[in-house]
Amino acid sequence: MQDTLPLHFNPPHHFHDFPSPSLHPARILRLPAAVSSKSSSAAISLPPKPTKTTVIPSSSSPPPPAPLPSHAEFEEKMLFLDSFGIDFFSLVGRHPAVAAASLPDLKSTVHFLSSMGFTAAELRRIVGMCPEVLTSRVSDLLPVLTFLLREAKVDGSDLRRIVNRRPRLLVCSVKHRLRPTLYFLQSIGIAEVNKHTSLLSCSVEDKFVPRIEYLKNVGFSHRDAIVMFRRFPQLFCYSIKENLEPKFNYFVVEMGRDLKELKEFPHYFSFSLENRIRPRHQCCVEKGVCFPLPTLLKTSEEQFKKRLDICCNSSMPLSSSPLWCTNCEVGLNI
Repeated sequence: MQDTLPLHFNPPHHFHDFPSPSLHPARILRLPAAVSSKSSSAAISLPPKPTKTTVIPSSSSPPPPAPLPSHAEFEEKMLFLDSFGIDFFSLVGRHPAVAAASLPDLKSTVHFLSSMGFTAAELRRIVGMCPEVLTSRVSDLLPVLTFLLREAKVDGSDLRRIVNRRPRLLVCSVKHRLRPTLYFLQSIGIAEVNKHTSLLSCSVEDKFVPRIEYLKNVGFSHRDAIVMFRRFPQLFCYSIKENLEPKFNYFVVEMGRDLKELKEFPHYFSFSLENRIRPRHQCCVEKGVCFPLPTLLKTSEEQFKKRLDICCNSSMPLSSSPLWCTNCEVGLNI
């Protein structure tokens, strides 16, 4: 056997029939010390490139989308919803998922709500306010109802009233929305959250925190802002641009009152600026009278006029009188 590698060695087809000779490793790896470039290139031949194999795609493809309901099922679905006074096409326009929902699922959800005592009129109102309820499965509704009863301490007799007032509670995630919001409200001192369950569907980051920050930006301390929300939790529901901002500006600029009054009576923001706050404040300015905020806003129109007449036709109220306001100048010029 030669020490050099054979030139262009092509094994025959029957090569595997011959036994492999046992060669010493040194003789297999030893090459000639001096070899010309021509012979070197000829002696060392690279193995042929492996042929590319065509990859056959897997036969397991994703399942096709669920077929749309047939025309007959559409008609049956329309008749079923119409029996409760729910317009199918109007509902699909606001919540297209209803079109693809199966009829058995719709029936199951509606029958479950009916078994809880909801009337047809209440179902129409619930679906009108939150169409997503109709496409929720019963297995999705049960954890929400359990949370309201066990964790939010809602009385069973109040459950229908609470759902009617805020149907969106039924489609909220207990883990990602309801429970975190409950813990936040409890952390700022709102103990009886069951009286403010409509807040549970709100986002702490998107709704609560920006309103707290707004009050801090206009001059309230963090502690005072929290006190205001604790006294009047519904303050979390009011729009900053459409409610808090214009009413606060009127309170400071036009009424010239102290922030301490708002801290004591945050319900001020619940009254209409055009129909209650502005007209009554202007009446007081014309009569030269200044009422405390609760007296100014909470009393009925008849009681307000009576108090205004009493104040105008008598001497100045004593400091102990509920008509007295320490932050107002009563002796205004008419």
